[in-house]
Amino acid sequence: MIIYNLFPPLAGTFGNWESHIERAADMGFDWIFVNPIQKPGQSGSLYSIADYFQVNPRFLDRDSPLPPEGQVKAAALTAERHGLRMMVDLVINHCAVDSELTRQHPEWFVRHSDGSIAHPFCKENGKTVVWGDLARFNHEHTSDSDGLYRFIYKIVEYLIQLGFHGFRCDAAYQVPRRLWRRLIGEVKKRYPDTVFTAETLGCTPEQTKETARAGFDYVYNSSKWWDFRAPWLLAQYQLTREVTPSISFPESHDTERLFQEMQGNVAAVKQRCLFAAFFSAGSLIPIGFEFGFRKRLDVVKTRPEDWEPPNIDLRDFIRNANTTKKRYKIFEEECPTIVLPYQNPNILLLWKASAKTLEEALIILNKDVWNWQHFQVDNLSAFVQAGAPLRDVSLEYALDYIPTQTFSYDLRPGQGLVFVTERDVSAE
Repeated sequence: MIIYNLFPPLAGTFGNWESHIERAADMGFDWIFVNPIQKPGQSGSLYSIADYFQVNPRFLDRDSPLPPEGQVKAAALTAERHGLRMMVDLVINHCAVDSELTRQHPEWFVRHSDGSIAHPFCKENGKTVVWGDLARFNHEHTSDSDGLYRFIYKIVEYLIQLGFHGFRCDAAYQVPRRLWRRLIGEVKKRYPDTVFTAETLGCTPEQTKETARAGFDYVYNSSKWWDFRAPWLLAQYQLTREVTPSISFPESHDTERLFQEMQGNVAAVKQRCLFAAFFSAGSLIPIGFEFGFRKRLDVVKTRPEDWEPPNIDLRDFIRNANTTKKRYKIFEEECPTIVLPYQNPNILLLWKASAKTLEEALIILNKDVWNWQHFQVDNLSAFVQAGAPLRDVSLEYALDYIPTQTFSYDLRPGQGLVFVTERDVSAE
C-alpha cells in the first residue's frame, strides 16, 4: 500500500477533492486515506464521532445536487477513475461523549464506580492525558456484546457502501483481538477485497504483534522516530514482519510537520521520505508533505484556509520513490533486513534480501542532514550475496557506472544511495 492521506479539513468539501486525488495519482500513490468523515460531537474533533451514519456537514457542498452520501460516493468514484482506492478511519474504541448512543445504550460504555462515563487516556512524558470529549466503548464487559458488535459491523458496511475499500483502525490495540478476528473475518467473507490496517503506535512490539495476529493486512511502524542508530526499530521489525507487513511514514496527521521540525532542511525531509519508502512494505505521506507545509494538521482547528504556499516541491522525488517501490518487489514486502557495520558512524548501511524473489537491496544513507560524509569500500558487491551486478536505482544522482574495485563516494547531506541486484537462480 502506497498511501496518500487526504486530510478532509484541509482539503475542504468533497467537490474540492479531485485536484488532490489527481495530484496523488500523478505521484504514483495507489490508496487515498481520509480521516473520519462522520458527524462529530460538540468538540468538533474528527475522532469524536457523535453519529456514525451521518456525514460531517463541514465537508458537504451546499450547491451540489447530490445528497450527503452521494457526495461521498462521487469522491470515491473520482479516486477510482484515477486508479486509486479509498480507505477511511474506523473509530470503534470510543465515540463522542455527547453522542445519543451514551443514552440509548448506556450498557455499551465503560463507567466509573459513580456511574459516570470513562474517557480514553494515555501517558505522555509521564503525564496522564485524558480526552474528555470521548466515551470509551466497553468491549470487554458490556452486557450486550452482540448488540455492540452488530452496531460496529453496520458501521463498516455503511462505509463500504459509500465506496471505501479499506480501513485504518484507530487505536486498534485497545480493542479486543477476538472482536477484530470476528469483524475482519465476517467482513472479508462478504467483501473479500476489503483491507484492514491497524494503528498500533505507542504500544510495545509484542502488543503490535498480537494485534496483527487478529487478521490485519498491515500495521503502522514507528520508523519515523528512529535515530538510525538504536537497535529497537529492527527488533520491532523482525518481531512483526512474518506476521503482517507494515507501513512507514515520515510524518502523519498526529505529528509535527517534518519541514517545520527540521527547520526547513530539505535534505532532511528527502532523507526521511526515502527511508519511509524503502524500509517497509507500505508507506504513507499526508497532504502537504510534498510542498513542505509547516502548519500541523489539527483534528479540530484545521480549515481549508490553512492551505500554505509551497515552501518546496517534492512531487518528482516522491514520484520516483513510488515508481521504484513498485518496480522492485523487495520494496513491497517485509524481508530480512540487517544494519551492516561501517567505520563511519554517520553512515547507515542497510541490507535487505527478499524472501519471495531473488532480489537484494543495499541502502547507503547519510545520517547527517547538514554535512557531506565520505563513503569508501574496496568492493561494494561484498555487502550482498548476489553474483549479479548492482544497479543504482537512487532517487537522485544515480550512477551509470559502479566500479567493481574501490568504490568511493561523497554523500551529500541526508543523501541515500539505493542499489538492487539479484541472487544467482542456480544458487537458490
